[in-house]
Amino acid sequence: MAEAAGSAADTGAGTGRGAAPEVAPTAPGGPLPGEASRALYLAILAEGGRLPMSEVSAAEQAQVAELLDLGLLTAVPELGSYTAVNPRAVGSRLGEELRAAGTRLLVQAQEMPALLEDLTRAYDLTPRKVDRSGEVRHLHGAAEIARLLDRLSAASHDEILSAQPGGPLSVRVTEGAYARIGWCLANGGVVRSLFDPAARSDPPTAAYVLAATELGVRFRVLGEPFKRMLIFDRSTVVIPDGPEYRGAALVEDPAVVAFLVGMFERDWQRAEPAQWNGAAPDTVGLPIHAQVGRLLAQGLTQRMIAGRLGLSERTVAGHISRLRELYDAQTLFQLGWLMRAAAGDAKGDPGR
Repeated sequence: MAEAAGSAADTGAGTGRGAAPEVAPTAPGGPLPGEASRALYLAILAEGGRLPMSEVSAAEQAQVAELLDLGLLTAVPELGSYTAVNPRAVGSRLGEELRAAGTRLLVQAQEMPALLEDLTRAYDLTPRKVDRSGEVRHLHGAAEIARLLDRLSAASHDEILSAQPGGPLSVRVTEGAYARIGWCLANGGVVRSLFDPAARSDPPTAAYVLAATELGVRFRVLGEPFKRMLIFDRSTVVIPDGPEYRGAALVEDPAVVAFLVGMFERDWQRAEPAQWNGAAPDTVGLPIHAQVGRLLAQGLTQRMIAGRLGLSERTVAGHISRLRELYDAQTLFQLGWLMRAAAGDAKGDPGR
């Protein structure tokens, strides 16, 4: 019996139902007999390795067919029986077929990018249709705008940039701004804010700036016109939707956002740090030319004085010209020296 089984395996003998078919390679575990087929194969071996065809019941026909497909049985019509085939030979054959199939798949995988190169090139050259719908969202009403700013501030992890022209801020605005910058700073972000010089004379705004500075916010003052905007993580910008500031527009288009960020950075570079005090400055109540003279004596430049007092540089230049006549100074350096000397001797207000 063993010799017959070995002979059948070695020669691939058998005709009709017993011919060992080509078995398509499958994943590991695929070309294996099921439990019922295994039990039948073991029963055939227990009977000497042969199964008479006449003894195959209707319930066993599916298992016999599976064993024939796998090559574990071969039909011997002249003997009217099925003969068991050595599983070692079957396993070797199936393993070789799987290895050959794996090699073919690896070669195909390496060739695939080259086979699709013409389609890839056509895809890269195809102009994209950009859907810009929804990139600008308009909001109206203080409550809706406040909810939007709260959401954007809480989601900001890198940076919030703020440009606030037009003088002092209301207490409601400063309270909301203080809470929002706290969220960003807690997330590890950076906050920079740009103000109009006129805001320095407003006690609530000055108090807000002092408190925010302690949290790590950086402030600068710009004594020239600039645009109002709030920039979140350099990906979203909130701007007024009109000159009346009655609504806001949410901008997320990358090109527009990059343009607005560039505007802010340009204004930030032109602005100057300024001293903010919670109490009223000691120059309040003095004539403007006296305030200019005091700041000039402290070493501030014409531009810095303009930013400090909320005046134009041309107006400051006019006051300096009158001070030069008063002190008979030929140069700004000489004027500053004379004014410091006068302040030290008389302990009075320069220019009075």
